[in-house]
Amino acid sequence: TIRPVRRSYYDPSSAPGKGVVWEWENDSGTWTPYDMDVGITIQRAYEKQHPWVDLSAIGFCYVIDFATMGQINRQTQRKRRVRRRLDMVYPLVSGTLPKSQSWPASPGAAAAPPVPACTCPQCLLVMSVKAAAAAGPGTSTLQPRKAAPAKPPAAPKPPVPAAGPKAPDGVAAVRGSLKPLAAQGGRRQAASTPALSSAGASGSPPGTGSGKGSRASLGTLNRSHLQRLAIAQSRVLIASGVPTVPVKNLTGSSPVNPALAGITGILMSAAGLPVCLTRPPKLVLHPPPVSKSEIQSIPGISHSCRKTTKKQAKKGKTPEEVLKKYLQKVRHPPDEDCTICMERLSAPSGYKGPQPAVKPDLVGKLVKCSHVFHLHCLVAMYNNGNKDGSLQCPTCKTIYGVKTGTQPPGKMEYHIIPHALPGHADCKTIRIIYNIPPGVQGPEHPNPGKSFTARGFPRHCYLPDSEKGRKVLKLLLVAWDRRLIFAIGTSSTTGESDTVIWNEIHHKTEFGSNLTGHGYPDINYLDNVLAELAAQGITEESLAQEKD
Repeated sequence: TIRPVRRSYYDPSSAPGKGVVWEWENDSGTWTPYDMDVGITIQRAYEKQHPWVDLSAIGFCYVIDFATMGQINRQTQRKRRVRRRLDMVYPLVSGTLPKSQSWPASPGAAAAPPVPACTCPQCLLVMSVKAAAAAGPGTSTLQPRKAAPAKPPAAPKPPVPAAGPKAPDGVAAVRGSLKPLAAQGGRRQAASTPALSSAGASGSPPGTGSGKGSRASLGTLNRSHLQRLAIAQSRVLIASGVPTVPVKNLTGSSPVNPALAGITGILMSAAGLPVCLTRPPKLVLHPPPVSKSEIQSIPGISHSCRKTTKKQAKKGKTPEEVLKKYLQKVRHPPDEDCTICMERLSAPSGYKGPQPAVKPDLVGKLVKCSHVFHLHCLVAMYNNGNKDGSLQCPTCKTIYGVKTGTQPPGKMEYHIIPHALPGHADCKTIRIIYNIPPGVQGPEHPNPGKSFTARGFPRHCYLPDSEKGRKVLKLLLVAWDRRLIFAIGTSSTTGESDTVIWNEIHHKTEFGSNLTGHGYPDINYLDNVLAELAAQGITEESLAQEKD
């Protein structure tokens, strides 16, 4: 597995430059440092003697209170201790910035003492590509041009190739095709960053006569100038048609395989093609803070909260009486298998568990879908299920009666907030908050009497406040009342068993981005969730049934 690494430089006046580290106390009582950007934001507010700082502007739903040295969760109001450490001094770099190492090497590098070759898979791959490129048939030498003398910063000349090993014709042709585009990009860079033109960083490449002056001038630039230079160079590469490799591809959040993205970057560098890494978008899980006065109830929907309690057992009907409503007896079974026990319908049922009070050779047909089964098998299937008076065909999933689930007790809140979702700028947002506490499993759960966990609650979900969005909410309320939103099982993300999990009705838990696939914009989401609700037996007809 190949992963990218990076080294960051910070201004001496910033928190890391001063050796300041902000930490928060975790559940085990130990201290965890904030991310560097978060720590810099906290330190900046602390130095300005602000009483508190709200981190929602950088994507975190927390407030740091300097008076009590506490971190407050804006959603749950949970408070943690924070502290400021001054004993974490980072290395101070003085003089010129270190030179980046790359190949082909410049002629001046030959005088350096030999270094043992690295044998890691990444370096072996790069060196093998380099050797293949150098040994290829039909090579052409790129002759270096003399660097032009320094001129006023009006229009620096585009970079020229440095002297180096021979390159294949294909590489020479590619580089030649990029020259006019790079020249155009260089002119755009000069116009957009006049303050950097005099530094000579974009005008003279390493390996030419003015290379030393260029590297020396980099040491005189502060961090902001270096950032502007890097951004300008990236714009030149992108404008000149250089392929970009987004950093998000290297973290596994993209359909592009992380290893494939890394190998692609290595091979492009090995072939002499520049690679531009773009800045990844930020994850935005929650909207900006909303006051209670800004929260609105949803027109057409009474109340703003629903609670569920433990399952109420239905009495008075045996499994045979329930199935009788949905079945027709078949006197002459067809010559096919029962899809439950896989025995022929003309033979007795092959079910070997607790024997129901029906004959094993009786056959019945479901009235809606007309699929045929042994009555013995259907009764056994019903007894092994939720026993709520409903039945679902094991072949086509047609639902008979009202299907209910095994969702543990909890609370569902819903209201309108005055913020728009990406892709739905013309309307506000419906926010749903699910809260299920941990507890003990009941008789309808996988392990009765055993405790279960409830991770990640309260869970915040979002819908557009449109006509279709309100329709989805009404159906989700029906699903909640029927205990179909959550279940107890094994988490597909953490592997934890006996925990609360989603139950095949997808929700959008990401407010301002879509990095995890659970956010917006997603033009098909509302239609998809309506189809998932229908698969659970919840349609517009269900709304009329609930009213009745």
